[in-house]
Amino acid sequence: MALEMRVLQSDEWDVWYDQLELAFGGVPESPQERKLYKSLTETERSLGVWDGGTCVGSAGAFSFRLSVPGGATVPAAGVTMVGVSPTHRRRGVLTSLMRRQLDDIRAGGEPLAVLTASDPAIYGRFGYGTATYSLAVEVDTTRVRLTVPPGTGEVRLRLVDPERALADCERVYAALVPLRPGMPARQPGWERLALLDGPALRGGGSAQKCVVAEREDGEVVGYARYRVKADRDHTGSDGKVEVAGVDALDPAAYAALWRYLFEIDLTWTVRANTRPVDDPLLHLVSDVRRSRPRFRDSLHLRLVDLPAALEARTYGAPADVVLDVEDAFCPWNGGRWRLTADGKGAASCTRAEEPADLALSVRELGSAYLGGITLTSLAAAGLVRELRAGALAEASRAFAGDVAPWLPHGF
Repeated sequence: MALEMRVLQSDEWDVWYDQLELAFGGVPESPQERKLYKSLTETERSLGVWDGGTCVGSAGAFSFRLSVPGGATVPAAGVTMVGVSPTHRRRGVLTSLMRRQLDDIRAGGEPLAVLTASDPAIYGRFGYGTATYSLAVEVDTTRVRLTVPPGTGEVRLRLVDPERALADCERVYAALVPLRPGMPARQPGWERLALLDGPALRGGGSAQKCVVAEREDGEVVGYARYRVKADRDHTGSDGKVEVAGVDALDPAAYAALWRYLFEIDLTWTVRANTRPVDDPLLHLVSDVRRSRPRFRDSLHLRLVDLPAALEARTYGAPADVVLDVEDAFCPWNGGRWRLTADGKGAASCTRAEEPADLALSVRELGSAYLGGITLTSLAAAGLVRELRAGALAEASRAFAGDVAPWLPHGF
């Protein structure tokens, strides 16, 4: 029987999601997670592949706005829920889903598509490049101390119910979005992701806790969400603090929150995942080595409408370069493009007749787009070719950002 691809109907969601869980090993998600993602699913943007009455493939997209260099938030399709049944692999199902999805994203006018990859080797062939990395730390607080900036002791900290603090925490998050590329401007409903809790999600730890940092007038300027895992052995307490998130609007509040997490009684380790790779915490700790920093890929980005995407961000230095772009999967992006930027905000990207200055694939352009990965480093790996002397340094300076791009949560 021929396979059929079609847009998801609302009454098919549970069968569709069951297939996705099967594709990822068959371990069911908690009821809380399943309920949240069902409410967030945009069925009109979700595709299923069916073999008779059996769903054997899935792909969805969320309607995001993503921060880019310069502070703008740009429409981006958050590609998600991609999976193929083990019985139907190597039959072109994934390729057909990616083909249909990118065509739909282009038709909908979104210049970018982004995703997090269960396997980073999968999506490069569809033009996605690794655009952000994330930092994880595991700090031995018996040996590592913090050096905090002036004013840290004046910050008021208050333990609050995570639900009751949600609006204040979201205001802090929203204020930070324009300051760091790669952050989604959270649409209604997405604020609930941070509050997922329950025994199945705690890993043996406590219920989620939230501490807020306040100014003298009571304004919330930062928050930390965490759990405590009260491990014990024959030597006594071996507690661990599992940090879910820390955000703050000023250095003193940020340092005060971390100091609080480091000093929780009966705990000797602080773990945090999904931090920016230039996290100020690395400069506050007395011993980076005993903080055990680890890095991994995070957000993968694809330019769907190349000129619109390149014009949507700003550039840190003037540039006038002709890019020869290879894009076999979305050929409308391929060919030569002239990118001009004044380094102050204005940028233009148009078709070019002039000889190319740089040659690269759309994958490398996606990696460099948010400013965290330099064209110079990609060229050193042989992935970008300089065709005009000086063009590589010129373009690399223009694309580079002041802060590392960061995806604070998955989707």
